[in-house]
Amino acid sequence: MDVKIEQSWKEVLKDEFNKDYFQQIVAYLKMEKAMGRVIYPPGSQIFHAFDATPFPHVKVVLLGQDPYHGAGQAHGLAFSVQHGVKPPPSLVNIFKEMQQDIGVPPPPHGNLEAWTKQGVFLLNTSLTVRAAEPQSHAKIGWTEFTDSVIKKISDLRQNVVFLLWGRSAQDKQVLIDETKHYVLKAAHPSPYSADKGFFGCRHFSKANQYLVQNRLDAIDWRL
Repeated sequence: MDVKIEQSWKEVLKDEFNKDYFQQIVAYLKMEKAMGRVIYPPGSQIFHAFDATPFPHVKVVLLGQDPYHGAGQAHGLAFSVQHGVKPPPSLVNIFKEMQQDIGVPPPPHGNLEAWTKQGVFLLNTSLTVRAAEPQSHAKIGWTEFTDSVIKKISDLRQNVVFLLWGRSAQDKQVLIDETKHYVLKAAHPSPYSADKGFFGCRHFSKANQYLVQNRLDAIDWRL
């Protein structure tokens, strides 16, 4: 099948799109829509993270769980919301840690696209969700797909920083070759866990320090 996705990713992932599990994801989403279910993000934005950060440009991988499940929030980038949408609590906490770590004041919006243009790949482990039902698409095959994405980055790229926040993201550590990449782990920025190790993790400065040490441009985290 022909998946509309940025060309470099299309080449890297071409085998995945032909596998049975991926065909089942497509069939499931079609069935949900036929039943009148509302799915986020809109179809044109399911692969937004890939389109925004081509494979050769990936320098930092920031893993989220599944898309926001409220109307108008999700647009295919982990933790990011569209302009005009109030930043959710986890994102507010990300901005708090950013300010503590590198002195960048919280931006007036929650749109993280400026990061993607610099090589920050904002990947959710599930790429879709049913409206008002968190984790509703967690078991339809997306995990297999995004595990493959992480493995491809690990196998084919060098010196990528992986930010693994929370247990579900940290479960992906086994997919990453730490002899050639840098893994940073912390609690999830959710209000339920941010004070258990997310605040004070200093991942923004640590990521940049590693990139510079490996002769790569640091990320300008300002939005």
